[in-house]
Formats: sequence, structure tokens, C-alpha cells
Amino acid sequence: MKKHVKVVAAIIENGQQEILCALRSPAMSIPNMWEFPGGKVEANEDIYSALEREISEELDCKIETFKEVFNDNTHEYDTFIINLLSIKCRVVEGTPTANEHSKLIWLKRENLESLKWAPADIPAVEQLIQEK
Repeated sequence: MKKHVKVVAAIIENGQQEILCALRSPAMSIPNMWEFPGGKVEANEDIYSALEREISEELDCKIETFKEVFNDNTHEYDTFIINLLSIKCRVVEGTPTANEHSKLIWLKRENLESLKWAPADIPAVEQLIQEK
């Protein structure tokens, strides 16, 4: 039986209508694919606190979340099943820094499909492109 993992992802927009995209490092599972940064929800942790903690750890900045899930997607990979909850937010302190990822870039939503996304992130990407 595959392990189920609950993960939160930050859709971080800046003032120029761009969205932060993170390239998974070769050392990560699902390497060299793009994703929205975030991570696993710990036991007894709500999704918004989990996202704020993960972004602080991964990107060295502080975010404020909009208290609603933008996209909820469950995707089955070869070795595990992920429930990915994408949440819109904004940076309120610091500048995102790639501590775990290979690269961070800001892209306009119409250019998001130019990247090779991790499969679990694709529904959120498509929803962002359709949203105007």
C-alpha cells in the first residue's frame, strides 16, 4: 500500500502579477521539475501554519496566506500518493531564497506552461492560467 502524503504549496504572487516558481534540485524526489514551494503538513498542524513554516524553512522569508485553498489535487506517483493543497499568499518579510531548490524564478501566469511541472502541480498551474 502506498504512503499518503498531505502537502501544502504556496502560490506566491508579487506586485508585478508574477508567480514564484521553484525548480526541484537533483537530490529531491521528482528531480529537476518545477513546483510551487511548500512541504508536508506535520501531525496536529493546520495547513496555513504548515505552509508558513515550510516557506520560512525553504525560502528564508515570511508569508501571509489567503485563508482558502486555491487548488486541491490528489496525484498518484509510483511510490506514494500526494494530496497537494495549493494556497495563494504573498511575501510580507524578506526575499525568497533558494535554500533547497536549484532555482527560483518569477513568471507571468501566461508563461507558466513553458516550464516542465511536477505532475501534482499541473492542475493548479492550469487553474492559474485560466484565471484572469
